[in-house]
Amino acid sequence: MTAASTTVVAAGAVCFRRVGAGVRVLLIHRDHHGDVSLPKGKVDPGESTPQTAVREIHEETGYRVALGAPLGTAEYVMPGGRDKVVHYWAAEVTDAEFEAAGSFTPNSEVGAIEWVGLADARAKLTYERDAEVLDRFADRVARGADRTFALVALRHAKTISPHDWSGSDATRPLLPQGRKQAKAIAPAVAAWAPRRIVSSTAARCLATLEPLSALTHVGVKQTDALSQDAFERHDDDVPAVVAKRLKKRVSAVFCTHGPVLPELIRQIATGAKGGHRLDLRRASSLGPSEYTVLHLAVDDLSLVAVETHGPVG
Repeated sequence: MTAASTTVVAAGAVCFRRVGAGVRVLLIHRDHHGDVSLPKGKVDPGESTPQTAVREIHEETGYRVALGAPLGTAEYVMPGGRDKVVHYWAAEVTDAEFEAAGSFTPNSEVGAIEWVGLADARAKLTYERDAEVLDRFADRVARGADRTFALVALRHAKTISPHDWSGSDATRPLLPQGRKQAKAIAPAVAAWAPRRIVSSTAARCLATLEPLSALTHVGVKQTDALSQDAFERHDDDVPAVVAKRLKKRVSAVFCTHGPVLPELIRQIATGAKGGHRLDLRRASSLGPSEYTVLHLAVDDLSLVAVETHGPVG
């Protein structure tokens, strides 16, 4: 067994609410551990960390959340000697969700929850590693960057080679492996609760988005502006597609092709405050079914964080 395979991977979030002019965060009391911590839990087999974070928050607290920007990791050694790494995001509990969830019912993991201000939360947390994650979130609040929306740049899943296809390039279908990839990434991308899904007109992009669209109940808008054919003819309109989504300031997914991705991500970064200073070459160099999530502040469109993911397994 390798060292990597002994590491326990988990995911969670700093759940927060805007209350008046202030911010309150959610703490959980775990009776069987006798501690106060942030909601989190272990990754199930075949599950991505964003998917885990959303699932665990609902199971432990009753709240259904959409993830915000990542807050890094907490890494430590468990009592039994195994390494553990916990991936954290910010996650706003909206007023509607707060009301819909109703009163908290204790469960096997959590005995009680409480909403407290940032200073009180830091004092109540049992572990310094949790307090450090909270400090990162508090810095976001101080900068007015706690509320964000996500723009997801997704490369289509694995498709049949052009050499093995007699039809037009735009009609090339996904391979069975590609369809498996599309199903695998759908729950992860859904963790950011996209409200718009925009796709190249190519069959391979539309097929990649089918599981995500079914899971989120969001229809797919097709546009030649993101197609590889238009891009190679210099007839694309990536800036206009991006500008519209920046103006709307709600989470969205773009599915396109390898050659188009660098321009798509460049346009997002250029439209964001501070984005032009970042080196986003790795974020733009995506394999089949990989995706980069760019997080922008709702208030001033500053680029808060960038993360890249792919299918699990």
